[in-house]
Amino acid sequence: MTEYTVAIEPLGAEVTCREDQTVLDACLREGIWLPHACTHGTCGTCKAEVLEGEVNYGDASPYALLESEREEGAALLCVATPREDLTVEAEVDVEEGVDIHPVRDYTGVIESVEEAGPRVRKVIIAADTPVSFNPGQYVSLASPTGEVRPYSIASTPQDPSRIELHIQLSDGGVVTEGWVFKSLAAGDRVSFTGPYGKFSWRPLREQPVVLLGSGTGLAPLKSMVRHVAETGSGHQVVLYHGVATRDDLYDKEFFTELDEQNDWFSYRPALSKDTWNDRTGRVPALLAEDYPRAAGNVAYICGNPAMVTDTMKALMKARLFPRDIYREDFFDSADRAAGTNVVRSPLIKR
Repeated sequence: MTEYTVAIEPLGAEVTCREDQTVLDACLREGIWLPHACTHGTCGTCKAEVLEGEVNYGDASPYALLESEREEGAALLCVATPREDLTVEAEVDVEEGVDIHPVRDYTGVIESVEEAGPRVRKVIIAADTPVSFNPGQYVSLASPTGEVRPYSIASTPQDPSRIELHIQLSDGGVVTEGWVFKSLAAGDRVSFTGPYGKFSWRPLREQPVVLLGSGTGLAPLKSMVRHVAETGSGHQVVLYHGVATRDDLYDKEFFTELDEQNDWFSYRPALSKDTWNDRTGRVPALLAEDYPRAAGNVAYICGNPAMVTDTMKALMKARLFPRDIYREDFFDSADRAAGTNVVRSPLIKR
């Protein structure tokens, strides 16, 4: 297998990258932390300038990487592979207090597969070796036929040998409908890679925390809540979970009990087609009711692009600005095909 040298500016660092390996993967495995989110060419977070050398652009969405940007030397490092030695200028952003864990390949055994909701499976993996990660990050799970899909980790670093994933059914999905919801069972061996993502808990931020998720966007937020509980960090935390009905509201017993037993935590389901505590509405609407002014908090948002966009608007209308908002958009194949429009700001952290 041919290997190339990739120089990363402005660090002046060099990594070795195989011809079949993405530039982002080569960097993350060497502990060089470059911005990224979806890792499959959809969101554009990893866009960088190729100063020297030629790349294969891979499966980059034409919406995330315009033809004009390619002509100017831009590439999406999560899907770009080298054709020769490269020099790449990328945004290198290491935040104080946030640990960097190099990406590694892992194997493990399925401990359990539970029906968490009508279209959600909770999968527990007993990893063969401990997995280092920050609350909020995700792993890429490989199916028996080789397809790879990203899933956020709902467990915490305090138990690094037990990884909890929340997997939502995608109609016609090769991995979900064709494997996870069909035949995946306790005792099966699996492989996964990680950790990925900059969307993670910021331990040095001492302000009250507002967690806002929809669907299985709950997973990384659950990791954060459990991390606060296990470490006794002292943060005040409010969690909104948006789904359609009570039947879709999974893990409600866990969060309700945590709310009842702790003054630092508040659980606020947001049901668009049902009621909870005499309230109905999507996350952005209930947020606006509860927080006419949100300044002084730190917010973490995770869900589908429309939910993330609307929630960001509600937060900023309530005077919480980009420096205090972290976000994670869940993109799928439909988003790639449609070129889903997501509000972006260079100051919004992923």
